Amino acid sequence: MKKWIRNSIAGILCLGLLTAVAGCGSQPAQTSKETPKKVIRVATDAAYAPFEWKNEKGEIVGFDIDLVKEIGKEINADVQFVDTPFDGIIASLVNNNVDMLISAMTINDKRKQSVDFSKPYFVAVQAIAVKEGSPVKAFADLKDRKVGVQNATTGQDVVEKLLGAKSPKIARYDTTPTALNSLINGDVEAVVADKPVVQLFLKNNPSAKLVLLDDASFEKEEYGIAVQKGNSELLNQVNGALDKLEKNGKVKEISEKYLGK
Repeated sequence: MKKWIRNSIAGILCLGLLTAVAGCGSQPAQTSKETPKKVIRVATDAAYAPFEWKNEKGEIVGFDIDLVKEIGKEINADVQFVDTPFDGIIASLVNNNVDMLISAMTINDKRKQSVDFSKPYFVAVQAIAVKEGSPVKAFADLKDRKVGVQNATTGQDVVEKLLGAKSPKIARYDTTPTALNSLINGDVEAVVADKPVVQLFLKNNPSAKLVLLDDASFEKEEYGIAVQKGNSELLNQVNGALDKLEKNGKVKEISEKYLGK
């Protein structure tokens, strides 16, 4: 009798353990093979449509934003965007506040001293915005005129070369739309900025009666994605993703979405 009781108790205990700890000859618990996603913080100046801006919902959208989201998918990373003023965007990366930046940023030797750039993903050129009827017909005509530019941009660089870095005729603004609104208000006689940005502003503000001028003296510029100096792992991942997105047509698709064919 006691032997039967002992055997029964052992059986009951074994059944309990099966549900509690998967013991008594049960199969080992399966482990997930899915690699957890890393988080990449990306700085961008969300006031530069069509590359990055905030929509009516306050969401950051644009060419650069879609591109980095696709890169995130390719490298198994969640992307978090950090709206950052352009004149402080490189410092935010250098100071480790973010891991990467994309903001229609031209690759140049000065910036390369502080950050490492990806392969180019877009080719742009500067353009001039003036009011209809302006006597300005070319870049050289800005020599003695008040010109608006955005801080820390290529537009500022080329205007400073023409007028002099300390010229009082250069009006520097935090954003290109602010500079263009100053042109509308008559505070400056022209604005120099990246052509796609000027084109979209003029398209969205037809009543402003502004005109875009091209100039053969403007050199082509290449945009790049920047990472912290020496972060070769992330840089290689970004370049690999860009290669794939170019080959599968995704970069072209994003470009046509925001810039047209």
